[in-house]
Amino acid sequence: MTKGYVEFFFSNAKFRRLWAASVISLLGEWFNTIALFFLILEYSGSEFLLGILFSVRMALFAISQPVNGLLADRFSRKSLMLWANILQVGLALSFLLVDGPEDMWWLVTLSGLMMLLHGVYVTAERAALPNIVDEEDLITANAIDSASWSTALCIGAMLGGIVVSIWGTDMAFIIDSYTFLLSSLLLIPLKFSQNIDPKMKGPLFSTALANIRIGWSRIYSDKKVLRIVFAKSSWNLAGAGLAGVFLVLAGSELTGYGAAFGFGLFFFARGIGTGIGPLLARAIFKDKAKWPTLIGILVTISGFFYLLVGISLDIYLPLTVLLIICAHSASGGNWVLSTVLTQMWVEDEVRGRVFSMDMLILGTSAALSTTIAGYLVEYQGLTLKNGFISFSLLMIICGIIFTFWRPDIDAAVKQ
Repeated sequence: MTKGYVEFFFSNAKFRRLWAASVISLLGEWFNTIALFFLILEYSGSEFLLGILFSVRMALFAISQPVNGLLADRFSRKSLMLWANILQVGLALSFLLVDGPEDMWWLVTLSGLMMLLHGVYVTAERAALPNIVDEEDLITANAIDSASWSTALCIGAMLGGIVVSIWGTDMAFIIDSYTFLLSSLLLIPLKFSQNIDPKMKGPLFSTALANIRIGWSRIYSDKKVLRIVFAKSSWNLAGAGLAGVFLVLAGSELTGYGAAFGFGLFFFARGIGTGIGPLLARAIFKDKAKWPTLIGILVTISGFFYLLVGISLDIYLPLTVLLIICAHSASGGNWVLSTVLTQMWVEDEVRGRVFSMDMLILGTSAALSTTIAGYLVEYQGLTLKNGFISFSLLMIICGIIFTFWRPDIDAAVKQ
């Protein structure tokens, strides 16, 4: 029987420690992100460079995923998370060297390296969760994780905007480095068992390709898993451009508030939405058999609300904020349901590699989306309103396609 949120949280000390480590590092990450937005627009004023920042981050996140999955199935997942955090302490402090337009390449490179390490952490964490949580509590654990990610986004983005506005970007980067350090200290005492496939033994590099291929084979041989690894990207193909470019530019243009506060406000709304979505999904969608269909419907619903965001931009700010919350509530539901299904369906020995493919597809679609969005704004004169409307229509189409694409059902019929 699934436990309630409070009962589960206080009955699982290992989950609490992993949760606290993740939330603290995420808080700092959003301080960092707001500071990066501010520096790019202040020093370059380039919407395309803003898109390039997201593209580089997501591209490095994506292309490293096959290796990340291999590492998560071969080595201690706790050690991977710990070292990813420790290395990011130094990288966060390196942003202090950025002090002019000529350093934009340095800024983008550092941010990309941090996202690469973040990819190591996320893949190891997602794969490790079933090692410390019973299967019947996975939906509860993932709902708490998603709500906490959203809370970190809300608080981190808003406080990051305030810190940057008052004390400048350097203070945001220093705070970011401290959060990674504290997160590392929390992870050190964490212990949990992990099953490692004997086939993973042997020299790392000579066996790497064969072991990565095993992950691909596991996905392709099970059509329901093949479909579910595309669930998050069905949103990100349009959603990354909407949230990563158009929402940032809309925040920077809020009259009378300042760019940093504008970023923080809209990302605060985004965080509330992605926090509410998983909680509502757990409360409303009790029948797990319907989850595969609901995942695509939630993408379409998110696109519909983003369409209304584009229409309401110049009408009434509180309405725009409310619509952003609704759009990301739907996307949060998509994320948590697809994550739980993957954790339930895939064995421990290969889970890291399957999640890495999930993240590879997600990162590639997000990089493509933000690059195109930034390019269209800077070089083709796409307005914010038209950008929101066109990308939201694309999201609606993606959701419909994913809903009706059912290779799992087709495979079952053929058998």
